[in-house]
Amino acid sequence: MANEAHPCPCDIGHRIEYGGLGHEVQVEHIKAYLTKSPVDAGKAVVVIQDIFGWQLPNTRYMADMIAGNGYTTIVPDFFVGQEPWHPSGDWSTFPEWLKTKNARKIDKEFDAVLKYLKQQCHAKRIGVVGFCWGGIAVHHVMMKYPELRAGVSVYGIIKDAEDVYGLKNPTLFIFAENDAVIPLEQVSSLTQKLKEHCKVEYQIKTFSGQTHGFVHRKREDCSPEDKPYIDEARRNLLEWLNKYV
Repeated sequence: MANEAHPCPCDIGHRIEYGGLGHEVQVEHIKAYLTKSPVDAGKAVVVIQDIFGWQLPNTRYMADMIAGNGYTTIVPDFFVGQEPWHPSGDWSTFPEWLKTKNARKIDKEFDAVLKYLKQQCHAKRIGVVGFCWGGIAVHHVMMKYPELRAGVSVYGIIKDAEDVYGLKNPTLFIFAENDAVIPLEQVSSLTQKLKEHCKVEYQIKTFSGQTHGFVHRKREDCSPEDKPYIDEARRNLLEWLNKYV
């Protein structure tokens, strides 16, 4: 259920019960969850966590879904061993907690993950997908790493970024119409800046009636009216990867 009294990032949705198809590995100084594709086509996707961390079953479920479509997927611990946010935490302390988790300061870890995918998984074409906090991180790496073939930023906050249009490769942005964290005027501002300045392919999709977290934090059975939007967003995510990675 949506917790509208505390509209903080990802404070909406459900923790699903899911064991996972992959296994945990060590990537230099960080841990990661890795799922190999049934078909090794030399393609990989880095999946970047939300505030609830790399072990959240929802995120691993999404990684396994992507893996089932032909990509080796990896969910690294970009908090580097620090505790993720807990849903029962005191939200008044959230801003202080977040100060130690800068989604644009992940280059050291991202470099290690790219090296691992190339050397250990023989990946030749790499994309990136991120949710909420991870959506911010996707926006960052898509402006910094030209080797990334495609990115999908799912409800990544954009208000505190100035250079939002310097994308190196095709990027899909997914937003929710009724997102208490990302007002529609911020989405409109991003749309305008990309239209004026962006040199590569991009797409911005805003899903009617949906709230923050709907793509990976809502159970498919939560309400019949939500399921088509969840399905469409996930299909769009996969189509974007299939087109560009």
